[in-house]
Amino acid sequence: MRVVFAGTPEFARSALEAIAAAGGFEVVLVLTQPDRPAGRGMKLQASPVKQCALAHGWPVAQPRSLRLDGKYPEDAAAAREALLAARADVMVVAAYGLILPQWVLDTPRLGCLNIHASLLPRWRGAAPIHRAIEAGDAQTGVTIMQMDAGLDTGDMLLEERLDIGSDSTARLHDRLADMGGRLIVDALRAAQAGQLKPVKQPADGITYAHKIEKHEAKIDWSQPAEVLVRRVRAFDPFPGASSAVGGEVVKIWAAHVQDGDTGAAPGTVLEASPQGIVVATSGGCLVATELQRPGGKRLPAADFLRGFELKAGQVFEN
Repeated sequence: MRVVFAGTPEFARSALEAIAAAGGFEVVLVLTQPDRPAGRGMKLQASPVKQCALAHGWPVAQPRSLRLDGKYPEDAAAAREALLAARADVMVVAAYGLILPQWVLDTPRLGCLNIHASLLPRWRGAAPIHRAIEAGDAQTGVTIMQMDAGLDTGDMLLEERLDIGSDSTARLHDRLADMGGRLIVDALRAAQAGQLKPVKQPADGITYAHKIEKHEAKIDWSQPAEVLVRRVRAFDPFPGASSAVGGEVVKIWAAHVQDGDTGAAPGTVLEASPQGIVVATSGGCLVATELQRPGGKRLPAADFLRGFELKAGQVFEN
């Protein structure tokens, strides 16, 4: 089976490596986002998917757009020629980052299969892992979907669930990436055998996982501790939940809830000990156990407090 793969970040790389390891599939073209400046030197850096493709010797295309009538028609036209020349049976798409026009969806013989990190139709859109944690969902999973022109609206082909537990986005991302790689291999084998059974998405239960914005990182201490702890987990590794205290913006990377009504104003530090920094909220207390100063490292509370003076009675800003 001739496979075109379209993806960009680590989540997609896991799927591409799984396809390579499975055997029986010929990767004939890899589409990924253009190289971007990254790191302290802001040097151009290839995406994880491009790095994987080059390591395997697969051809790579990096169009800025796939819209033939868009801002970069020359890029789209070149990509179209590459796709036609690839004579793909199927395209696998995972966190690619570009909208696929209808001509792309129609080019592979079996269409385009998307690896989506949620249980559709819940959390269509850009940030399904973050939003599932933030919302307090007990479960999430991966859906392999037949792509159509809508936003994650296509028929479901395969689905697998897992419990979120106390995972952060970083941890849950890795678990879902492994699951996505395994499921897409199952889907490709089923497609080879003509055994895929599309199922329409339910009309009820649709939610949208909007892109994570940097401004969401700021902690609103007037919210209950339970909500804030979920946001701490959801925003690890990006953008990191943060709040100003003692003249600095501090990021909180790990926290748990401590029940009890203290009567203190939200944001007030009730205790700063090696076991954690206890902060009042509108409902219960947040106990921060891993924190970071600007330019510093993520540290357990005990190590953080050795270099940052914090006492009961100080107030984190809203």
